[in-house]
Amino acid sequence: MLKSRTRWVVKETDRVKAQELAVALNIAPLTAALLVNRGFDTVETARYFLFEENQSFHDPFLLKDMDKLVNRVKEAIDSQEPILIFGDYDADGVSSTTVMMRVLLDLGANVDYYIPNRFTEGYGPNEPAFRQAAENGVGLIITVDTGISALHEADVAKEIGIDLIITDHHEPGPVLPDAYAIVHPKLEDSVYPFKELAGVGVAFKVAHALYGFVPEELLEIACIGTIADLVSLTDENRLIAKKGIQQMKKTENFGLRALLSLTKTELPAISEETIGFSIGPRINAAGRLGSADPAVQLLLTNDREEAMMLAEEIDGLNKERQALVSSIADEAIAEVEANYPISENHVLVIGKEGWNSGVIGIVASRLVEKFYRPTIVFSYDKEKGLAKGSARSIQGFDLFKNLSTCRDILPHFGGHPMAAGMTLKIEDVDTLRARLNTLAREQLTEKDLVPITQIDLEVNLNEVSVQSISEMGKLAPYGIDNPKPKVLIKDAQISTMRKIGANQNHLKLTLANEDGSLDGIGFNLGSLHEEISPISSLSVIGELSINEWNNMRKPQIFLQDLAVKSWQLFDIRGLRRHEKLPEMVPAEETKWILFGSTYEENFRPYGQDQVIKVETEEEANMIELDGQNIVLLNLPPSMNLLKTLFSGKKPARVYVHFYKENSDFFSTMPTREHFKWFYAFLAKKGPFDLNRYGEELAKYRGWTKETIEFMSQVFFDLEFVKINNGFISLEKNVPKRDLSESKTYQNKQATFTLENELLYSSYEQLKSWFDQFIQGSVQNEEAISTWI
Repeated sequence: MLKSRTRWVVKETDRVKAQELAVALNIAPLTAALLVNRGFDTVETARYFLFEENQSFHDPFLLKDMDKLVNRVKEAIDSQEPILIFGDYDADGVSSTTVMMRVLLDLGANVDYYIPNRFTEGYGPNEPAFRQAAENGVGLIITVDTGISALHEADVAKEIGIDLIITDHHEPGPVLPDAYAIVHPKLEDSVYPFKELAGVGVAFKVAHALYGFVPEELLEIACIGTIADLVSLTDENRLIAKKGIQQMKKTENFGLRALLSLTKTELPAISEETIGFSIGPRINAAGRLGSADPAVQLLLTNDREEAMMLAEEIDGLNKERQALVSSIADEAIAEVEANYPISENHVLVIGKEGWNSGVIGIVASRLVEKFYRPTIVFSYDKEKGLAKGSARSIQGFDLFKNLSTCRDILPHFGGHPMAAGMTLKIEDVDTLRARLNTLAREQLTEKDLVPITQIDLEVNLNEVSVQSISEMGKLAPYGIDNPKPKVLIKDAQISTMRKIGANQNHLKLTLANEDGSLDGIGFNLGSLHEEISPISSLSVIGELSINEWNNMRKPQIFLQDLAVKSWQLFDIRGLRRHEKLPEMVPAEETKWILFGSTYEENFRPYGQDQVIKVETEEEANMIELDGQNIVLLNLPPSMNLLKTLFSGKKPARVYVHFYKENSDFFSTMPTREHFKWFYAFLAKKGPFDLNRYGEELAKYRGWTKETIEFMSQVFFDLEFVKINNGFISLEKNVPKRDLSESKTYQNKQATFTLENELLYSSYEQLKSWFDQFIQGSVQNEEAISTWI
């Protein structure tokens, strides 16, 4: 057995609907099944999802207060009244600010932007910034990707004579700011048909409304925040992302081209992964470590040289950010393990003075990935007595909802069900931890605290082809609510398997059955090579792709997790160096079995001081093996002892060493002719001195001395002879008896059979022998249902 690292939850597919889609849309069954499993189970919805030419953007004036915003902005443009765009410092905020600046500059507005400093001002609108804007003559402030929680700041704006328009997408609180206008898709009385726009999505809708048409050239900017902010990539967000990526592939934006050049990205190769892993993190880096202004300027500049200079600056900040994240994450992991073990904490709440508040969100994500617990990481400012935190969650625990119950100690917080930010007094952190853990214990079961992998589809090898994988790409761009498809291939045979890479830390294998074969590569899964028996039926999950090499295209799967649902046999009978055993066997859930005490000293020096000695069938029957890895160190004295040990039990793996210092298998087993000749010899010669002449007699016959001694002992057991001081002679008038009545003969025959079946049998024969006694397929399949 090999347990998967996460819980595999496979969606059930309505094959009838999938077949209907496949026929109606002329698509592969694999693509059709994926569409059905994602809720696009009618021809109309599936066609709308797949083919963007059938899609259009929603009317921006369906957003509440959009008409007020447009009228007020046009009034400001006509009078050249100074307008200030108030943004946020992440990729969504930067792209939102850029979109709004681009449209207002294009319309001739007197406009500038302001993004607060994460470290000196914190998140969102603030009173000093508003008062400074008023002193500079600003009469209209438009927030982008922020502001829905700015109750105090809205009152300040009113007091100082500034009209405040809020455009945001974060969760609205129970009380809304008293602003001139609020454009937000999630307001309670909103009739807008799509609620999940990113901040830049809302800014794009404002641009749409101001222009009176869809500004296609802004989609390459809008798609950055949409993808980077991890909003649902369905409906209008999917359209923004898909059209934005197409636009970016032919971009003339100097800033984007500079970033793509630095990351060595060719324009035709741009995808959502380019934005998620290359562009987004670099734009985020500026605001995480300092001011986000260089990121906005990068996207706005019309100067090629300035663009390259800014791109290099941002790239350098990103490298600095990566090193900082790694260092803080190591400290945070140590803090959890030392003071807040996951066995006692359903929610991890940790903090430290000096941790950079710009990267604690990434650190929180790292901790969720490692410990699979909702996590809040704080940066403490002990001079001010404040803790600034960033939170990430897991499925089943709504951060925003649960944090909302703690508003009395959270003067400033906002976010989503899966992510949030907050500031509170350091003295209240312990209270927050206690409250959230109480809530989590009420809401999360032990099963909820096991990482989960959602699997789109179980596929057969004959469904996987270059053509079907290529067509599956029509589901892109991938993201939240439309993830890159993960598939399950169940109970395939292993054709080949080996470790690869300079450090042998990757796994390469080929799966095969009667339907076909498929190559697989598992990065950083090389350690599983020793945990998979080559004849096991292997289940894998991963992402399908096309491997292009040497002008050849082949389907392959990027392996993410593996599982073997039945018990496994590992044959290490030929191992001569006992000290290698601990390297070959898992340290956890392992029992080391030693039959008798003969070889106890052979195995004790290698760290196995917990070896279980088994001498009787009663002892063997008492040992619990279910779910354990069992190492059989030496050959048992009898088949019955081994049968008793395993009968009716369900081990995970059995490692067979069966050490025996001297084997009897290759010694001569005397035949009846041997015994007949030796008996006649004794009858003719009379008393014979075994000690003096036994070896000479053996050489004469081509036997070993042990053969002579063995036959002598058998005759003695049967009372055919008497042995006195090494002299052997026949007894007179002894009745006939069969050789098998001799205890010595029985033992020799049993040992011979034992070694033949256990020590010198083939792997397949040995596996078959164990299968007779281990409770195998049915029970193990039932046990496995919790993790497949």
